[in-house]
Amino acid sequence: MEWLGRVVRMNETRSVKKIFEGKLEGRRSRGRTRLRWINDVEDDLRKIGVKQWRTKALEREEWASIIKEAKAKLKWP
Repeated sequence: MEWLGRVVRMNETRSVKKIFEGKLEGRRSRGRTRLRWINDVEDDLRKIGVKQWRTKALEREEWASIIKEAKAKLKWP
């Protein structure tokens, strides 16, 4: 979750940001859609009641308080 805040604040030309926000071309395989890392992070944010996380991640201090709250409420090492 800490890394997510860094990626959201990155410049649009950075490779990591392009990969994070990119869409894959082609057809998807049959069956259930695969779970992604961002799905787990968004689920954790929902559990602690955070809405509009993308705009909140742009503010470092606000994001830091969200991370602190998540560490307290969720089981993190």
